[in-house]
Amino acid sequence: MSEIRNTERMPKVGLSAIVAYVLVAMGLAWLVALPLWLGNGLATPGATLLLPVMMYAPAAAVLIVMLVMRPVPRGQRLRFLGMWPLRPAKRVIWMSVIAVFGVFAVVLLALALASMLGWLKLDLVNFSGYEQILKANPAVAAAGKALPPVGLLILTQLISMPFAAITINALAAFGEELGWRGFLVPALRRYGTWTALLVSGAIWGLWHAPVILLGYNFGRSDIAGVLLMTGGCIAWGVLFGFLRLRSGSMWPAVFAHGALNASAGLPLVLYAAGSQPDPAFALALGISGSIACAVVAVILLLTGQFRRQPALAESHPKHPTV
Repeated sequence: MSEIRNTERMPKVGLSAIVAYVLVAMGLAWLVALPLWLGNGLATPGATLLLPVMMYAPAAAVLIVMLVMRPVPRGQRLRFLGMWPLRPAKRVIWMSVIAVFGVFAVVLLALALASMLGWLKLDLVNFSGYEQILKANPAVAAAGKALPPVGLLILTQLISMPFAAITINALAAFGEELGWRGFLVPALRRYGTWTALLVSGAIWGLWHAPVILLGYNFGRSDIAGVLLMTGGCIAWGVLFGFLRLRSGSMWPAVFAHGALNASAGLPLVLYAAGSQPDPAFALALGISGSIACAVVAVILLLTGQFRRQPALAESHPKHPTV
């Protein structure tokens, strides 16, 4: 199906509504993070509760813009956002499955690249880095009990990742995905596929600035941390946006985001004790992850996958009047 036909069937959101959405989402993020800036940064009591709340700022911004500016007619809003209907169901389900396990594959590719490029020293036999972390944990030390085999703990985590991706992590990611891939990607789609993917990814990355500047993710409380996050979000945003456009639904992107959050910490589990992995290079949102995403994006581009974008699902089949 051609790009022009898809654009014609999709309600066009004006630039003023897009700008308003971005400003509201950014403003709400800073508002939620304000107690951290007035307190002790990420060590502020309640910080672990504020971070999930911040993840719902994009969803709140969508609600505000939809109600105040009404850029999409009321009867078309759920379809525009890719929330409903889930048709064709087979496509949405399979794209969601591909999203979860595809993200895990990209994270593993990033791990392999980080190891090959000397950015991460792995210990896949004794898992000494993870054992070192466990022994340094005050709660583990206070328990005074022998730890189960570290390999068993690692295996348990790996097995639990898909379940975490589609449950608790997907629930947390929903707030962001409703905003970025639910609203912003299709809103920007009128300017072209790659404009929508790259610009939405950049905005997604910059939106994290309130916590990145406090040292979140990369331990860099300066512009370098913001640039790293922006680069990582652009790279992953291309893949998440592809899922959104290819499936016609936001749900595969929700599960992909959940899978990323569930697996992003793998480098800190598989590294060798004594080494000091730099999150900027080793994490999935860091440079190795961006390279891995770029490799996958190029493959999708060369195989013509970005050109296959179904139109939004119809609410009900239209029957001819008698």
